[in-house]
Amino acid sequence: MKTVLVLFDSLNRLALSPYAKGVDTPAFDRLAARSLTFDRHYVGSLPCMPARRDLHTGRLSFFHRSWGPLEPFDNSLPECLRAAGIYTHLATDHYHYWEDGGATYHNRYDSYDFVRGQERDPWHAIVDPPFERWAEAYHPKQYSERRGDTFYHYMSNRERMEGEADLPCFQTFAAGRRFLETNHRSDDWLLQIETFDPHEPFLAPEADVNAVGGDMAGPIFDWPPYARVSETPEEVESLRAHYRASVRFCDHQLGRLLDFFDAHDLWADTALIVTTDHGFLLGEHDWWAKNRMYAYEEISHIPLFIHHPDAASRDGQRQGGLTQAIDLMPTLLDLHGADCPTEVTGRSLKPALMGNGTVRAHATFGYFGGGVNVTDGRFTYFLFPDDLDAGSLFQYTVMPTHMTSMFSTEELRAAQFGPAFDFTKGVRVLKVPMIPGSKAYHWHGPGKMVDRKSVLFDLERDPGQVAPVADPGTVERLTAVVEHEMRRHDAPAEVLQRFGFSP
Repeated sequence: MKTVLVLFDSLNRLALSPYAKGVDTPAFDRLAARSLTFDRHYVGSLPCMPARRDLHTGRLSFFHRSWGPLEPFDNSLPECLRAAGIYTHLATDHYHYWEDGGATYHNRYDSYDFVRGQERDPWHAIVDPPFERWAEAYHPKQYSERRGDTFYHYMSNRERMEGEADLPCFQTFAAGRRFLETNHRSDDWLLQIETFDPHEPFLAPEADVNAVGGDMAGPIFDWPPYARVSETPEEVESLRAHYRASVRFCDHQLGRLLDFFDAHDLWADTALIVTTDHGFLLGEHDWWAKNRMYAYEEISHIPLFIHHPDAASRDGQRQGGLTQAIDLMPTLLDLHGADCPTEVTGRSLKPALMGNGTVRAHATFGYFGGGVNVTDGRFTYFLFPDDLDAGSLFQYTVMPTHMTSMFSTEELRAAQFGPAFDFTKGVRVLKVPMIPGSKAYHWHGPGKMVDRKSVLFDLERDPGQVAPVADPGTVERLTAVVEHEMRRHDAPAEVLQRFGFSP
């Protein structure tokens, strides 16, 4: 068996023509014609690295841990495949893998390519930056003269990106094609092509920007804040147009991969899976981005396409049953005939792919320290504690790193040895308090979460999730699902208590 897994970042499902009318993404249309399109696929743990931990382990991680590395006791998809004799290769520009909070993921593959320069990747070194020129070129909301700042690195990196071929997304897909050129005749491998695009900043070739938004006057403004929409109508349109341009550029790169599949008839012997880690808000609900607000459909309901040679008769069709991100790990193991670890809580999509029934009745997802969200496909319930800031909140880990730093000595002084959980294979872990004001609390915990009241939405009558509904019976039913999923994932006692469940 041979498999190509393509993982985009922050790809809004409604930016793709197979999922939305009035959108032009021809490569995704080509993909939909050669694959099964999943209509109700949802995220698991949020955001980026928690989603990747779910992808590796096949289980939800957000009950125990915020953003962080793979743990020594974690099952990892590429390692499970390696144990079954499957070669794995990662081609990526996702620079979070090389930060403190993600540095154990790429090492699990047999080999990997890393393309530099995305977002604030500390790549291009300029000791004396051209600040005067930069100040004229960039919008004040994404300009900084502070060395090491996010915007500082972005402006610096763009100095080395003059054309399409210089952009990391282009080079990432080129690296994937190199692997295929060398290895497509061999058997038993997984290639993961993973690009940071269309994650902000929405950098795309000028031709793509002009094609979707016209010639936009004024300074570069392609990086929305994680905040309420406060920009002028012109600025809002600039941000949205740059996102559309980035998606268009991603569509081109996917098309180049599909060209290779066509030229070498890989459709006959190679599986292809295309998805994303989560979506992104582009002004819907008066919000940009993610993390601060409810995990609305634009964030949580994500695209998934799967082609399998043995299910080619289903190419061009759609699958309406519920699935979610943790199902991909057991699916890939199943496709390659590898054993699935007992700790996995996801379910293989292979039966559904072959047309043999549904996968799950519910999908549960969320952020560490935030609400726990559940959908049954008809309703979505965002369940929050009465007081999100009250009660104890701990991270359970033996890898104490935040996104870009170690845990502070203040955090570690208060740490204790906690219990072993059912997925830690008998290993006791550190129980580290999440201190208000810490980086994790501030960026990926409850510190900046604005929406924090439990609400129920009826997706059938209100797909835009504009007006919450009152339905006590459905709330009770979905609350029971949340409790069941917490217990199935051996959630810590204090997490159960935060939501009113007995420990």
